[in-house]
Amino acid sequence: MEESRTGDKQQFVERFRQRTKQLALDEILFSKDLPKTEEATIMKRQLLRSATSVAANYRAACRARSSAEFYSKLSIVIEEADETLFWLELLSESGTTTEAKVAELKRETTEILSVMAKARKSASKN
Repeated sequence: MEESRTGDKQQFVERFRQRTKQLALDEILFSKDLPKTEEATIMKRQLLRSATSVAANYRAACRARSSAEFYSKLSIVIEEADETLFWLELLSESGTTTEAKVAELKRETTEILSVMAKARKSASKN
């Protein structure tokens, strides 16, 4: 039974390593089509910084040397995912892009944010 849980946990970790990395790649591809205005460039930089940070910090959390470090890295993942949502909302609401173009990115970011928040809550209990 313990081996099954360990295998399930490893699959979850790997799946989320891939999902967070794919989110970063999707944000990079999305950003290439944004207008070349000064405002769009500023928002694009912030979006790319936060979206790539989600992936990088989740990867770091997976390598954490202690429970405190794991919790800290997960907290950064949550903060950066929330910031990514903010920039996607701002891009859409400012008319820089359309809601249709950010909808899937927002959905995936929200899902990752939700799962990571639950993981952090669970980690704080242990």
